[in-house]
Amino acid sequence: MGTVLSLVADVRYDLQRLHGLWMALAFPRLRDSHPVVSRWTPETTRERATFRAWAVLGAIGLFVGYPLVVLGLLVRFYVRRFDRTATRLGAVGTVLFAALVWGALTALARLRFSAEGFLAVAAAGTVAVLSTVLTLVFRRIGGRTTTVFVAYPFAVVAVFLPPVVAALYSPTLASVVFPRSETLAIWLLDGVLTYRNLNTLLRQRFELVGFAYVAMWGGLAVPVGWALGLLVTLANLVRPSSGDETADG
Repeated sequence: MGTVLSLVADVRYDLQRLHGLWMALAFPRLRDSHPVVSRWTPETTRERATFRAWAVLGAIGLFVGYPLVVLGLLVRFYVRRFDRTATRLGAVGTVLFAALVWGALTALARLRFSAEGFLAVAAAGTVAVLSTVLTLVFRRIGGRTTTVFVAYPFAVVAVFLPPVVAALYSPTLASVVFPRSETLAIWLLDGVLTYRNLNTLLRQRFELVGFAYVAMWGGLAVPVGWALGLLVTLANLVRPSSGDETADG
């Protein structure tokens, strides 16, 4: 019960603070506070109308945007867990760990799959390890922008590519990966990609079978990485914490 009340208090604080910052953009005098002088309030009819319209617009923005902040906080939590693990392992240790994980998957593919399947998983594992290296490189040499727009997409490739390739040769993985991939593809085609009938063009030229799944996830790595990075950045802006200067996003 105490946790729920604390969560409600945190949400209320965030909403009040963000709405106050929004109001101060159009009405800077709201920032002027004094223990004796009363807070500024709109006086003329025009000021009151503008004040209320701006307040309603801000409330609508929070209604739409605050769930993204909550999602960003959740993503930031897991990103920082991975980041702390990578920090403890060090750059070399992180790369070796990735090589160990995807090497084990490749060894399993050698025992379970055909020669073609083994080579495909080995190639995907190699790409994933290289993506891990590039993630660390761009994470270290770049600032917030480089981390979000370059490091995050490579991280998505490093995590998702080998399992998707392995699913092409494993009925067990295929039963998990492919139906969810198809659901996601349908959602994208019927939603985001309806612009200028792009969904019709994709349906006519491509069929979601075989390595098309790999191409699909390879193409999604960039926008998914950007989305995750932007969500973390939004969470840092709304609710900064210690280490945000060096944290992801």
